Amino acid sequence: MSRTTHDPAPGTPGSPGSPDADVSLSHGLKQRHLSMIALGGVIGAGLFVGSGAGIAAAGPSIVVAYAVSGLLVMLVMRMLGEMSAAYPSSGSFSAHAERAIGPWAGFTAGWSFWVLLCTAVGLEGIGAAKIVTGWLPGTPEWAWVALFMVVFCAANLAAVKNFGEFEFWFAALKVGAITLFLVLGVLAIAGVLPGTDSPGLTNLTGEGGFLPNGGEGLVIGLLASVFAYGGLETVTIAAAESQDPVRGVASAVRTAMWRIALFYVGSMAVIVTLVPWDSKAVVEKGPYVAALDHLGIPGAGQLMNVVVLVALLSAMNANIYGSSRIAYSLVRRGQGPKVLGRVSGGVPRTAVLASSAFGFGCVLLSHWRPDDVFPWLLNMIGAVILVVWIFIAVSQLRLRRVLQREAPEKLVVRMWAFPFLTWVALAAMLAIFVLMAREPDTRVQLYSTGAMTLALAAAGYAWQRTRADRAL
Repeated sequence: MSRTTHDPAPGTPGSPGSPDADVSLSHGLKQRHLSMIALGGVIGAGLFVGSGAGIAAAGPSIVVAYAVSGLLVMLVMRMLGEMSAAYPSSGSFSAHAERAIGPWAGFTAGWSFWVLLCTAVGLEGIGAAKIVTGWLPGTPEWAWVALFMVVFCAANLAAVKNFGEFEFWFAALKVGAITLFLVLGVLAIAGVLPGTDSPGLTNLTGEGGFLPNGGEGLVIGLLASVFAYGGLETVTIAAAESQDPVRGVASAVRTAMWRIALFYVGSMAVIVTLVPWDSKAVVEKGPYVAALDHLGIPGAGQLMNVVVLVALLSAMNANIYGSSRIAYSLVRRGQGPKVLGRVSGGVPRTAVLASSAFGFGCVLLSHWRPDDVFPWLLNMIGAVILVVWIFIAVSQLRLRRVLQREAPEKLVVRMWAFPFLTWVALAAMLAIFVLMAREPDTRVQLYSTGAMTLALAAAGYAWQRTRADRAL
């Protein structure tokens, strides 16, 4: 059967009141979908679009920044994979937080992430529209955003396998493109690419050295790199609608290390070796386009723009999917408007529509209120991913002990060196908060996200108390 057609008894996993209640969703994602979502999910829009600012701030030391933040992300993915393999749920970390800490924690983590994903849908739509209008001058950006929204909203409304197919081919193109980029880059660095000379270590040690802006530049690059890793959580959300959730999560988590090392750290090393870090093209054109233009490969820069467009569209598709499933899971657990929990044909279609509408609303705000409301919204979601990671770490600390005591057979994926590395990851997250508070550009984001998190936590706690009182 492609869909679970019965509801478990109340209080059991999968029942309407439990943290992993997603029994009405279809199981239309195949293992090949999950494998490619996991592979392509690492290559997000943040890597192509946002890494230029990090290079401009940190110089060649951006490689160290991505390596350090990549290690943190590997630990987070391992923790999340351990819990998601044991308790597959479309609510992912939100459901785990509710199970481990309490309903207020699931409420806070879930709704803050929903706001982040919906806003990101709008931002990615705007970014994709800018690329298309560059090719077709005179066409309105909002029309392209509307078109992308309609396409991906319709795909997500129809069936989960449509989301899977879109992501499969998007991911295949991204993986193919960045692999080709790495091969060309390594050949050029080695001096064996026809028409190019090896740059040697000139760009790594010249122009101010490996740390041209000192420790301060490295810190800025580190903060930029941390937020480029968004999107890795989608595979644990999607796994709940696959034919073999445990296998899918386990495979994705176990290969996360080499994927992050190759695609993020490897490509940053190639870029800063080939192109001077202070080249204006790195920021204006993007680091990948700048590197290919530097090699003089005809049409390569425009081809990379196509890949960036695909990355943005892929992120839009994934974020509409992820936000709708998070909203659905929250409602199934009694933490949101019941209308968002309606399922038809195995798809939470009302949640898909609501998430898409919120994203398009962000696009309209970027045109109507670009100087006040829109920047406020961007600041509010600035550090949400770190808040989510903290909930993941705390949840894993508590659930691991429960699993070891009550269901050790569910520990298919295990966090390395537990609990030591979990505490190391938590300390690293708190250190990033401190670094954000030191930097003027990120301080406002930290405070704005903190205010939203506290407001949601208060609302979640009040809801939790009300439900407890009614149960008495």
